Amino acid sequence: MAQAMRPNTGHSLFATDGKPHPLQDTLVGITLFLGVLSFTTAQFHDLHVLASWSGLIGILAGAYGQFISVTTRERFALIVGLGASAVGFYLGMFYGGLA
Repeated sequence: MAQAMRPNTGHSLFATDGKPHPLQDTLVGITLFLGVLSFTTAQFHDLHVLASWSGLIGILAGAYGQFISVTTRERFALIVGLGASAVGFYLGMFYGGLA
């Protein structure tokens, strides 16, 4: 019949395998924060430098997080952060770029 459900004993919100993943969780948080920051500041033309740099760093952090991620929940949150970072980066580049 159905397999017995194991309780999630890990302290991670994104871990579904019962093990803690502190590095992956940190990268998820950084990527989501930078994605929101980049996307929000890209809406203002004068903040193009902040939007560009935070988007670029968010893209790099999210890409590395995708490379070392273990669970699907981590990958999902990383993709959301990567998308927001990319949109903010591209809009920041459109409005004036990194400098």
